[in-house]
Amino acid sequence: MPLPSIAVAGLACETSMFSPARTLAPAFHPRRDREILREYAFLQPGSPLGDAADWHGALIGHALPGGVVVREAFEQLADEILTRLTAIMAATAAPLDGLWFDIHGAMCVEGLDDAEAELLRRIRTVIGGDVLVSASMDLHGNVSRELAHQCDLLTAFRTAPHEDEDETKQRACRNLLALLQAGDGGGRRDPRIRPCKAWIPLPILLPGEQTSTRVEPARSLYALVPAVAATEGVIDAAVWVGYAWADEPRNRAAVVVTGWRQEAVAAGAQRLAQRFWAAHAQFRFVGPTGSLGECLDVAWAAHAARPFFISDSGDNPTAGGAGDVPWGLAQLLARPEGQRPQGPPVLYASLPGPEAVRTMLAAGVGATVTVTAGAAVDHRHGGPLTMTGRVHALRQGDPDAVVEAVLQVGSVFAILTQRRKPYHHEHDFTDLQLQPRTAAVVVVKIGYLEPELFALAADWRLALTPGGVDQDLPRLGHRRIRRPMWPFDQSFPEAPNLQARMIPLSCDPLTGPDE
Repeated sequence: MPLPSIAVAGLACETSMFSPARTLAPAFHPRRDREILREYAFLQPGSPLGDAADWHGALIGHALPGGVVVREAFEQLADEILTRLTAIMAATAAPLDGLWFDIHGAMCVEGLDDAEAELLRRIRTVIGGDVLVSASMDLHGNVSRELAHQCDLLTAFRTAPHEDEDETKQRACRNLLALLQAGDGGGRRDPRIRPCKAWIPLPILLPGEQTSTRVEPARSLYALVPAVAATEGVIDAAVWVGYAWADEPRNRAAVVVTGWRQEAVAAGAQRLAQRFWAAHAQFRFVGPTGSLGECLDVAWAAHAARPFFISDSGDNPTAGGAGDVPWGLAQLLARPEGQRPQGPPVLYASLPGPEAVRTMLAAGVGATVTVTAGAAVDHRHGGPLTMTGRVHALRQGDPDAVVEAVLQVGSVFAILTQRRKPYHHEHDFTDLQLQPRTAAVVVVKIGYLEPELFALAADWRLALTPGGVDQDLPRLGHRRIRRPMWPFDQSFPEAPNLQARMIPLSCDPLTGPDE
């Protein structure tokens, strides 16, 4: 009996529509053919999943979160995916059995309202409606009815921060293989046999910093997901909180449950949706918050624990911020506590400044330089920042930043980069001769602290700063999301409809979903 033939394709980019940045095709760092299979250890020959199917890489692209994807970039990458899928089927001289759709779910493309569903619609025109599609997604993605309709299986992360990313992608592939092997034993699956799905949208749109699974009520909500997934007749269950910094009709929370028993699938979806809605007014920020000034006051108090971390959240590049808003660094440098060269070290990560980095590289470590950085992309919160200081460290060859340079101004060590880069790990600092464990204060452009930084921090605060991923959602000016929507609307004329919208076993993914 031949192994099932499965292709891998998808594009992922969490994109803020409130950032002036734009995302181009190279930002996706496309991987093709065998590069894709090498990307995932669980698809390697010799692994249980790798040996269970004939895997074919088409194209995947995972961009650092940023601004809206320009249409030309989407069309270029989408066309290449279709071309490569066509070539795969021609080379194997047989139709595909399955597709792993490796996406995020919050990609916004110029002129499109539902980019992932549009991409899968085009893929279906090439691979056909019989091919089973399993999508793995970020829980900060969006699931429209159209996307749920075109996929046979959907699953999403169950933790935020995302400590289960690899596990989720493996689950998507395992579920797909199990479904392909659920035929009549004759070697080919009956294309008419596919699971039913229950889809429930919820009128809730909250940022990740208020829906972290580290704290309640998200902790209990997501703890319920595997229990629902383990119900007899259910294949999988997932909850999406949605992506708050985009303005499309699909932007909202959602629940999807898939399985063979319609009653169990509907009941599981409704159980999750009801738990979510019952807690909608209880979601709070994952940690203590305040203005940047208030957070710095606490950090420099005599009794403050060390190291004290502060999230400069409004320009977080891992949520879609441009990453080059200099406002936070300017406020930090203006504080008297940071102006003493012999004071306790204060670390800041980071600010793009290609010209500044070139100047520092030419001057060398130990030189005193005057450089200007920031506000090349997002200048809505002040112009570029000019600083004079000592070059503390230089590093070349980083895959994101390309070149990193540390400028010491007083006791502040500011990391400047050629290109924007997220700073999530201790080695991101120690590679630059910076020691976060012995610093007084570490300010990072981030939302909730990623696991390694969270473990390092003796204490922390989330600063509510300006930028393309401002945590004050109502002031951003959403105009196209469905209303009423919590927290934009504090009262609802009637309770939301939390009944499962069923997509039955016999539903053809090439036709539109029934409304």
